[in-house]
Amino acid sequence: MVLEWTRPGLSSPLRPICDLRVVDHFIKEAWDAEAALRACKDACSIATNFTVPLTRVDFDVWAAMNIEEQAQEVQSGIHVLNDAISSLQASNQTDVLQSHIDASINNIASIRQVLRSLSIPEYVPPTNVGEDKEMQKVSSISELFQVHINFLRGKVRLLVASAPVCHQGVS
Repeated sequence: MVLEWTRPGLSSPLRPICDLRVVDHFIKEAWDAEAALRACKDACSIATNFTVPLTRVDFDVWAAMNIEEQAQEVQSGIHVLNDAISSLQASNQTDVLQSHIDASINNIASIRQVLRSLSIPEYVPPTNVGEDKEMQKVSSISELFQVHINFLRGKVRLLVASAPVCHQGVS
């Protein structure tokens, strides 16, 4: 089986990425993007609503959820954030904003890779669901990126910190 991974074109299995500094790096990059957007103001405005995940965490409810439920909530939120940020690519934005949009999309892909390394199953929410109680609407790019920051600081960080693969062999 190990020889299978060494064949050209096949990737090796991912090693778990349990270091929270990796998540902190993504949070900092999201923070930098939001700060650049705040400075940009009028040139970076767009008249549309974005659907984004709720970022508040009820720690008692979160602790009562099993890892699959937590993973589903995080993966669903990442999917919705990716859709919202990706929708900005079609708009004619400044080079500065476009670079932050591209970096944010790349960061979301990297976060998915981190979650995959932790054996957290990918989840794509069904598209036919009406109003999801775990979603909200925001009306500015700045708010969108603030939600992105808060989602990473909250639910993503909690999920990575509690990933079972990171606690194997720890007593």
